[in-house]
Amino acid sequence: MKPLQNGVLAGLLACTATLAAAPVVAETYIVAVGAASNSLQGRSAAKFAEDLQAKLGDADTVEFYADGQLGDEKELMQKLRLGTVQFTLISSIMTNVAPEFALFDMPFLVKDRAHLKAIDAEIVQPELAPKAEAQGLHVLSTWENGFRQITNNTRPIDKPEDLAGLKIRTPSSEWRVAMFKEWGANPTPMAFSEVFVALQTGTMDGQENPLTNIVGANFQEVQKYLSLTGHVYSPTYLTSGAATWADLPDNVKAAAVEVAAGVQDWSLAEGEKADNELVDKVKAAGVAVNTADKAAFIAASAPVYAAFAEQVPGGAELVAKAQALAK
Repeated sequence: MKPLQNGVLAGLLACTATLAAAPVVAETYIVAVGAASNSLQGRSAAKFAEDLQAKLGDADTVEFYADGQLGDEKELMQKLRLGTVQFTLISSIMTNVAPEFALFDMPFLVKDRAHLKAIDAEIVQPELAPKAEAQGLHVLSTWENGFRQITNNTRPIDKPEDLAGLKIRTPSSEWRVAMFKEWGANPTPMAFSEVFVALQTGTMDGQENPLTNIVGANFQEVQKYLSLTGHVYSPTYLTSGAATWADLPDNVKAAAVEVAAGVQDWSLAEGEKADNELVDKVKAAGVAVNTADKAAFIAASAPVYAAFAEQVPGGAELVAKAQALAK
């Protein structure tokens, strides 16, 4: 082998020095939600973005968007699959990804937030998350959306028959629609961003949401009655695109997992705190508040459980396992 000429050697050394000095390209990671920025979903996502930025340091940038700036849940789900958004929160419409997620649409299934954490650890992560993965979505953690309550402009809702004929906005969830039909209402799926105007104009008589979403969207300004039904505990899932997640650097994955676990505890605690505070805020806006007859609603919900057991593979087993985790 001939020795390298001085000129060639100098050129190689210069090239090597240039490569060594080249700056590392910073990456930008986008966290976006369709929910209002002052709702618990919005605040939880903002905390995740802030804490992830702190964990990653200045080498990368984490950008946060709320209030549907980059789309509603359905649009953001598609952007996860395309890789144009890295993280979002998906709630009730996760049932459109895999029917087993409708476990959380079963009325009065979740007893409290400790029960939710147990269901996340024992059912969501080992059994449901892989089904989302097969559909191009990677579920990192299950956070608080909250116990759902009913508001409307017609009358207090004490028993299911009080819903008769009322136009109630629901998320795009076949099980939520089926539930309210079973209770006698006229449910209509609608994007969350459209609900305020629908209530204000009378297109919808009412809606159902956790208190954090109700107050976050100022529904108390356009509703007369709040009925505390607590009919469904609705979680929200911190989600990435499966392909995007696979391509993330290991340090970013580790940081996201660690931060997500911390935000889960934070969001559950914030949800419990909100349950004790937001009712007073709704009352102060002039809304009449009543506590519904849960026993009547539970009795009227038996057909929903029967349909879930019949239509969803392993549905009865999922329900039994979830119920067994309640302490």
